[in-house]
Amino acid sequence: MPAETYRDAWGIPHLRAADVHELARAQGRVTAFDRAWQLEVERHRAQGTSASFLGALAASWDVLARRARLADTARRCFTALERRDAETARWVRAYADGVNEGLPAGARRAPEFARAGLAAGRWEPWTPLAVWLATHLLFAGFPAKLWRERAIRHLGPDAVGLFATDGPGTAGSNGWLVGGDRTTTGHALLAGDPHRFIEDPGVYQQIRLACPEFDVIGLAVPGTPGIAHFGHAGTVAWGITNAMADYQDLYRERLRRTGSQVRCLDPDGTWRTVHSHRETVDVAGAPPVEIEVIETPRGPVIAGGPAGPSHEPGATATRTTETEAAEPGAGGEDEALALRHPPRVTEDLGFGALLPLLRAATVADVDRALDAWAEPVNVVQAADTAGGTLYRVAGRVPLRARANRLQPVPAWRPGHDWRGWHQMPYAPVPDGIAVMANQRGLAAPLGVEFAPPHRADRIRALLGTRAAWSAEDMPALHMDTHLASAAPLLGHLAALDGLTPAASRLRDRLLAWDRHMDAGSTDAAAYAALRGAVVRRLAAHPAFAPLAEPPARCPEVLRPWLALVPRIGYALEHLLRAEESYGVDRPALVRAALEETAAAPPAGDWSDTHRLAPWQALPDAPATPGLAGDHDCVLCTSAVPGLTDRAARGPAARYVWDLSDRERSRWIVPFGADGVTGGPHHRDQLPLWLGGELAPVVTDWALLTRDRTEEHSHDH
Repeated sequence: MPAETYRDAWGIPHLRAADVHELARAQGRVTAFDRAWQLEVERHRAQGTSASFLGALAASWDVLARRARLADTARRCFTALERRDAETARWVRAYADGVNEGLPAGARRAPEFARAGLAAGRWEPWTPLAVWLATHLLFAGFPAKLWRERAIRHLGPDAVGLFATDGPGTAGSNGWLVGGDRTTTGHALLAGDPHRFIEDPGVYQQIRLACPEFDVIGLAVPGTPGIAHFGHAGTVAWGITNAMADYQDLYRERLRRTGSQVRCLDPDGTWRTVHSHRETVDVAGAPPVEIEVIETPRGPVIAGGPAGPSHEPGATATRTTETEAAEPGAGGEDEALALRHPPRVTEDLGFGALLPLLRAATVADVDRALDAWAEPVNVVQAADTAGGTLYRVAGRVPLRARANRLQPVPAWRPGHDWRGWHQMPYAPVPDGIAVMANQRGLAAPLGVEFAPPHRADRIRALLGTRAAWSAEDMPALHMDTHLASAAPLLGHLAALDGLTPAASRLRDRLLAWDRHMDAGSTDAAAYAALRGAVVRRLAAHPAFAPLAEPPARCPEVLRPWLALVPRIGYALEHLLRAEESYGVDRPALVRAALEETAAAPPAGDWSDTHRLAPWQALPDAPATPGLAGDHDCVLCTSAVPGLTDRAARGPAARYVWDLSDRERSRWIVPFGADGVTGGPHHRDQLPLWLGGELAPVVTDWALLTRDRTEEHSHDH
């Protein structure tokens, strides 16, 4: 039968087809029809061509994408996929064919194409892999190694632990599994919410994929086939969080130009000729950027390069002695940074896991499917209707020296090569509850920076408050606003005396506060104002002054990981209670911040300044509603203390998977199923998302509406 498209009341597509390949084609087509602009932005970002219509603000990312050779890596991975797994390669090709069928009609619906002067392009079979790679390149936070290198240099090795918390550029999630012995139905529940930068259109697509082999509902990544992260197949369901694993390395390279060739210094002391070529990044409204793409045996060079006629404009090269160059960060003979990451090494992005995951009927099937997973490295929870549960890490993490995980390492020194792959950890679910919230735990052997334990501890504590849970109970956990990380700052307040009357009143008010970052709370607003004042004063202290400016040659797109104020903001509780004070008089600093805040307190409640700030490729006065929550709340709407109360990151979706009956499952995204501005399903889920409500999952085909417009859109 030809593929059929149905919609529910929220415009969510439900697809069914005669086989997996026709279904993939239909998924690509409906995604292009609903989200043509989003798909084309992602394709151009993956290829490093987005600045050609988005302008100078996109140029830094394009340069990184080109120098990191993302498109070339995707091509290589697809070629290898065709060799290793012909069925999956054909399936991916069918998805790309569907995108190409749907793009013309989708582009006619999307006004952004005219605004940007862009025509819809063509997707190659490897484009879905490129989109996946570009979407997740920064998930492991390799730029944090540049921060740690500087922190170690100026503050000593203990600074690694001091700042070892998820920073402004990371992506995390909450997820929890409640076994059948702890539910009202006797069957398991899975729930959670991935925390990503909030984009409009959203980064997750609610969808259903059905064919004779399977029938799965879940959250897809637009631009890639299948349902990778969060899915319910009727008899089994799964969800993930970022494991916070470290699986990408930065190498400091010594490069030299000899005539038309570029050479690098290898650990055996020889100078090896490496690949190099020139590319041009076009920038709308600005001159093009000429770059040199270089790849050493470690990987593509993403910053720096050799001096000479072909050197990138605007960059400088330093020449030092060999002794100086041997010290990381001290410069070197034309210093550069190379990125080594698994798909460039293995030519495998883990797409071989996607079809087996759709076909899974039990947790054992999910487990086997995820043995092929590559990146991003995730903590996975799954449950099935037979009572089985799964709690494991999935992905590929190299075995190498500890120094590689902490900071850039010298490529010319032995001992920094990769020596195989970690075995992925598993854990039981002994008490019927498992909680994953990016904390140091199951994945601890694989990473350096983890989220504080507050979200995980709070979820577990809340789950312990009743004997049996239902799907309808779960939104209360999603929306919990308790802020445990406030304790160290409030502890400092309690020890203060001799305050002015205004500061004394503010202190007493905050000590009586319930520590909930509720939208309508004026106390939460006052706490946030005080916290921001403390962060700014710490950032201005001479102890941290050397960290205030990022390295001159650091690519702009990586600078959020090196910014001092966000780093201090997210590590504030550690800085306020660490044994080493770094010469900071913490009581005096908190006192001064309290007096400052008391003299000019916030005029409104938390939601007046804590507002949603979604990313749009072409901004059109996006929705900026007030929010509850904060970075360390279960309701993780991340402000950047000391910099802004606005939240660019938060729950990119929420879900509850009920194994007793899939129809009792619930889900929501921040905006809607349709990526077209002004469409009836563009932002119709926003009120529910703000209020903590979830939309029902409808799987009865008789209750869905056939969408023949989309089915036939490619005929015109």
